[in-house]
Amino acid sequence: MSAERYRVGVSSSEGDGVIDCDATDTLLRGALRNGVALSYECNSGGCGSCKFDLLEGEVENLWPEAPGLSPRDRRKGRLLACQCRPISDCRIKARVEASAPPIRPSRREVAFVGRKALTPDMAEFRFVSEGAADFLPGQFAMLSLPGIDGERAYSMSNTANEDGQWRFIIKRMPGGKGTGFLFDRLGTGDRIGLDGPYGNAWLRQDNERDIVLIAGGSGLSPVVSIVRAITSSERFSGRKVYFFYGGRGPQDICTERILKTLEPSDVELICHTAVSDAALARKAGWEGPRCFVHELVEQTLGDRMPEFEFYFCGPPPMTEAVQRMAMIDYRVPFDQLHFDRFF
Repeated sequence: MSAERYRVGVSSSEGDGVIDCDATDTLLRGALRNGVALSYECNSGGCGSCKFDLLEGEVENLWPEAPGLSPRDRRKGRLLACQCRPISDCRIKARVEASAPPIRPSRREVAFVGRKALTPDMAEFRFVSEGAADFLPGQFAMLSLPGIDGERAYSMSNTANEDGQWRFIIKRMPGGKGTGFLFDRLGTGDRIGLDGPYGNAWLRQDNERDIVLIAGGSGLSPVVSIVRAITSSERFSGRKVYFFYGGRGPQDICTERILKTLEPSDVELICHTAVSDAALARKAGWEGPRCFVHELVEQTLGDRMPEFEFYFCGPPPMTEAVQRMAMIDYRVPFDQLHFDRFF
């Protein structure tokens, strides 16, 4: 085997296997490309779901200080599969999910074709690739931006299509190099790298439960992908969908203009919005709820929460609050909660 590829043995409770990993790939991405579902969520070093033990061989640790590892993990010599590349044939012990990745990720180039402003600091960016855009509603991709170290994870806001259309709702982050490039330097026709799809918070079709969608900030993107898929599929005909979105101030609320673009359907879509900054709400004359979005969910659904399938995305404090409220306060089964932890 050439020096550019390595054999990686994977041991887990699901059994043993071997993957063929490109030397430029992390162990996680190499496994997913081989159809081996190593456990993960963020794919960027923050969540710690892809921890593994190195049993044989050598790897390059791309980010030794990644927050996904605790001090105890480091003492035990554990590593993150999303942050390690093989530099020899090796063998690892890791958690592997029972089912294969629904779509194996792949790399491609996409060309920027335009963007549409949604708020003063958030826009939907549009790219096009050769070949189909194949992903599940709610998944994300890793974007490689020229001159910017490291990749950025952004969720798609559209649905899979044969035309190679990729859309992302992206919020400008103060001082952020990635979003600074996207908003200020990216020009029509410019090409960037896209690797995907990734993520486990994709729309399930194996149950008849009504659905709750919860988003904050640019966590709106995967939720919009999911609602677009729901309203365009007969599979969800007659279903009730609650869509909750929270922003800091009224200027952040853009759901109404997005939902107006949906095709008519017989899905009952119920939208609720809230702002968390009371001063901004008063200044703008906001008459809607003034609270965090998870509080609005509780006020609206209360003890009915276990009846629903949940999909949510947003800043870590928001996703943690939703998960804690649903599981601890209302005993929603974990397999009815779908989210990817970012940081």
